[in-house]
Amino acid sequence: MTSAQVDETDKTPEDKTPEEGYERGLGSRQVQMIAIGGAVGVGLFLGAGANIAKAGPSLIFMYALAGVIIFFIMRALGELLLYRPVSGSFAEYSREFLGPFFGYFTAWTYWLMWVVTGMAELTAAAIYVNYWFPAVSQWVTALAFLVILFVANLISVKLFGEIEFWFSMVKVTALIGMIVIGLGVLTFGFSSAGDTASVANLWQFDGFFPKGIGSSLMTLQGVMFAYLAVELVGVTAGESENPEKTLPKAINTLPWRIALFYVGALTVILCVVKWTEFAPGVSPFVEAFAKIGIPAGAGIVNFVVLTAALSSCNSGMYSTGRMLRTLADNGEAPKVFSKLSASKTPATGITISVAFMGIGVVLNYVVPEKAFGYVTSVATAAGIWTWLMILVSHVLYRRAVDAGRLPASSFPAPGGAKFSYVAIAFLLFVTGLIAYDPDSRICLYVMAGWTIALAAGWFALKSRNPQITERRNPEFEKVG
Repeated sequence: MTSAQVDETDKTPEDKTPEEGYERGLGSRQVQMIAIGGAVGVGLFLGAGANIAKAGPSLIFMYALAGVIIFFIMRALGELLLYRPVSGSFAEYSREFLGPFFGYFTAWTYWLMWVVTGMAELTAAAIYVNYWFPAVSQWVTALAFLVILFVANLISVKLFGEIEFWFSMVKVTALIGMIVIGLGVLTFGFSSAGDTASVANLWQFDGFFPKGIGSSLMTLQGVMFAYLAVELVGVTAGESENPEKTLPKAINTLPWRIALFYVGALTVILCVVKWTEFAPGVSPFVEAFAKIGIPAGAGIVNFVVLTAALSSCNSGMYSTGRMLRTLADNGEAPKVFSKLSASKTPATGITISVAFMGIGVVLNYVVPEKAFGYVTSVATAAGIWTWLMILVSHVLYRRAVDAGRLPASSFPAPGGAKFSYVAIAFLLFVTGLIAYDPDSRICLYVMAGWTIALAAGWFALKSRNPQITERRNPEFEKVG
């Protein structure tokens, strides 16, 4: 695929926009499902087990609280996207409103987030396959999935969108089915769990906050990991057929997706099976259907959560290739990443990203029992930085609009920048919780090392090409 590449590196960064050359191959149907799929991932299907053990039923409230903040973040991003829809998305906005270094740092950090998230998803997929084939080593399964998705991403953005559409369709349909079956168990009392299923399970076993509010708050870092990828619709902006129509619709439907897929699904699960029966490392959905005793139910749910993991890994390959191209377009990564293949995919960037995701395969070989925890904490820290940059960029954009320096967006966030300030405070609070927790604190050390490495890279780039430190006027693309 890479042998027939379109070389665009003769153009200077000033001559091209980040979305130039991409195929607008993502239709409304696919963007909607990418948005839905981004809100349903392995953080819910696998990570919720450990969080239920820590917080009990209060985890429902933590997901609802975090969901409100995520909506604030997405409305801020939506306003920016309709002001200027670009494939570089939040990295481009960081570059425009905070300066070139922040754009550079955000793009590389978002790339890191998806690389380590891809590692987490590969690990989760391998764990799910072990449900059926315990004799197969985790690293073998992880490697096989890595290669399959890599090939699919090289072919075309349309194939990526189609795969993601069907992965998301499976997840959404199955989650709705789980909720309906759970409600049936609660209402009619059928199945082996019918005798003990009750709404009272939410408070009967040591209350709604069985381990205290402090323990519940400590789950927020895991909850935020579950929401990573909702911002992926921003990365699709440069390849959406009609961003002015599809992006607002995808963002505005986020609250009901959170209410249904997270708050609703967890509420039903914890009513059907009391929280004390869930344990870390086991999907609460698989465990619940095993308790209900529906024939093959647990196996079907295990297949669904496997598609969730593969869906997220597929998205990671898509977004990392685009971020590397954005960096190359701005002179902040090797020019080879600017090249598009004959099918208009950033094949070189995807290939390098997949090579780094392969570290996850190594982790599954060396420490299979700890691989998931290691990478999710790093992904969460990188994701929080990305969200903070979206919010700060939004605040600065609103100031520029109010001052008459920039045109207003056709999709303004409610309350102006007020809710962005609230979300910033919340994310800083979660960062404090991560620093307080000795088990997850290591991710901040990793991020400190990452910051030092990127700063060194920036000074090296600056010495070779001082022009990259200069702010550029954005190029606008007509949408709608």
